[in-house]
Amino acid sequence: MSETLAKKLLEKRAAAHEKGKAIIDAADAEGRALTAEESQSFDAITAEMDSLRSQADRLVAFENEQRDIAASLGKVPGRGEDRNEDAAEVLLRKMLQGRNGAWEYTPTHEERQEVRALVKGTPSAGGYTVPTTFYGQLMEHAIETSAILSAGATILYTSSGEEISVPVTISAPTGAQVGEGQTIPTSEPVLAKRSLYAYKYGDLSQLSRELADDSAFDLEGFIARQAGRAIGNAFGAKLVAGTGTNEPSGLITSTTLGKTGATAVGGAPTWDDLIDLFYSVIGPYRNSPNAGWLIKDGTAATLRKLKDSSGRYLWEPSIIAGQPDMIEGKPVFTDPNMPGVGLGNKSVAFGDMSAYFARIVNGVRFERSDDFAFDKDLITYRAIIRGDGVLVDQTGAVKHFAGGAS
Repeated sequence: MSETLAKKLLEKRAAAHEKGKAIIDAADAEGRALTAEESQSFDAITAEMDSLRSQADRLVAFENEQRDIAASLGKVPGRGEDRNEDAAEVLLRKMLQGRNGAWEYTPTHEERQEVRALVKGTPSAGGYTVPTTFYGQLMEHAIETSAILSAGATILYTSSGEEISVPVTISAPTGAQVGEGQTIPTSEPVLAKRSLYAYKYGDLSQLSRELADDSAFDLEGFIARQAGRAIGNAFGAKLVAGTGTNEPSGLITSTTLGKTGATAVGGAPTWDDLIDLFYSVIGPYRNSPNAGWLIKDGTAATLRKLKDSSGRYLWEPSIIAGQPDMIEGKPVFTDPNMPGVGLGNKSVAFGDMSAYFARIVNGVRFERSDDFAFDKDLITYRAIIRGDGVLVDQTGAVKHFAGGAS
């Protein structure tokens, strides 16, 4: 039912896209810029398209969440026939599907109990953990918040937080033609390593005992979702723009320059700029199934106006629920932490997103304590995630467009 409604919303979105194209086409046919009224109409259409897309995505996520919850409850002791597989592992594996290079963590029998409880070790005295389904809610919202995680980044799940060293090549050996009896020249790959640590992000919420006892809705579920968004926003911002010093090394921080825009267009990319950026990434990365575009939501309005030399719009809106829009046949992901269009800004990134490694240590912890604020009769909820991120291949797997400097 939800998926049918999502399809209708996307069909309505496609119709709105055609209205926007008509405005641009009319101005192009008359060889002029958009009038103030046309710009206002186009901006309204863009906002409507974003809203319809968001609604469709939420419906699909809700449908998937319901299936996950049903699967989880079926694994809770006494509620299902097959209890051989841990419910949290079902959700974890589902989230890893389709992610190239992801490391699956197989817990021991003792650790299985900890995974089900969503914490590593014993909760503090007086506290107790929420049901397994909260694990899926928290991780889902963290992934939705950080576009890098849903854009094909390699996600490494580990059970402890020690440093992980990832060996990489930064230069490949080169062969050469050699004459008869001549010395074969030496050529060796240049090796380096990237390190992943475990930085902590958390959120603390408190509510009164009276509110918890008298509430007529799922208050803990609401708090779990809010906490998931909070730590997802904090962690996701660093995965995009972190400096790499005592915090994750963000994707856009580590990319190499693929194209610089002209100086007279206020930092906005043109169609030629995007095509040059696209082909600045070499074939093996450009043709990867994990290759895609990463932009800020506001940049989408600019890119939707672009046409190629034959008058074809570069932006290809999706009409399939759960699938992103496309540019040159590659998916477009939006992240609020990306720089916007501007002079010198790295406003567009393109390349093989699986070259970015995001590490998550021991999943997400969501805990409750009735004793922490005992003197105030408050219930305390805590959400914590530990992780790191780094672009392991910095030779050009992902490149960026930068607006003209002046």
